[in-house]
Amino acid sequence: MRKKIAGIVLSIVIVIGAASGFYFYQQNQTQAEEYTGAPTIFIHGYKGTENSFGYMLDRFENTYQWGNKGFIYYVQKDGNIIDYNLNKGRYAPTFVQIVLEDNRASFQNSTEWIANVLLHLKENYRVEEVNLVGHSMGGILAVKYTMEYPLNGYPTVNKLVAIGSPFDGIYNEGYFELHQDEAADDLKPDSRALNVLRENMFPADVNVYSIASTGDTVAVPESVKTLRNIIPEQNYKETIIDDPQLTHSAMHESPQIDKLIYSFLWQD
Repeated sequence: MRKKIAGIVLSIVIVIGAASGFYFYQQNQTQAEEYTGAPTIFIHGYKGTENSFGYMLDRFENTYQWGNKGFIYYVQKDGNIIDYNLNKGRYAPTFVQIVLEDNRASFQNSTEWIANVLLHLKENYRVEEVNLVGHSMGGILAVKYTMEYPLNGYPTVNKLVAIGSPFDGIYNEGYFELHQDEAADDLKPDSRALNVLRENMFPADVNVYSIASTGDTVAVPESVKTLRNIIPEQNYKETIIDDPQLTHSAMHESPQIDKLIYSFLWQD
């Protein structure tokens, strides 16, 4: 009888031990999906594609070894999200690339799609805070997100980098003879979308870095500099690169700009 009782007790101990082991395994698996630090989100500009930041992220990860490209989010024209988790158990700093299929949508729609991606990161990977890097219109969308979404339960923004972003619009009238869509309308000087941006209050605890080039004929320095009127002075940093060869599209291919971004995000 005693042997039978001892056998039952031993079986119970084994079952409890196995259950405990499974529990801690599950806990470890869950923890592997949490990313420490603030992931950095990369947002392309008007008519941008995966290539817009693809080569920069390749340099960040493989040339400089500054972190890993953890996620790519593709947002379809209907707003549906397709996400690819590339982390494979690796940890922060994590780079996240957002690619909008409708890359000519209005500021309003594009920012909403970006917000949905960030909410997905929060709900699935417990991401509470992010850095944002945007090129051209992507920088404008980053500022718009920072103004409108974090107070509504979306991830907050730690630091923001705008590269060649025309916050006063594109001054070249000929540009709009070739480009006629919702985003192009929003990029016109004195558009309703840009005026809304100027009317909103920017958070006082977000540091912003704006980078422009004298060789950029799309987002000319005069337009880029108007971001000064939106961001509190103590939170704003600006660099105008004097280089006639550094054109609008070349800015996300510049090793000089790579290093400026790195210094601002991870050294300042």
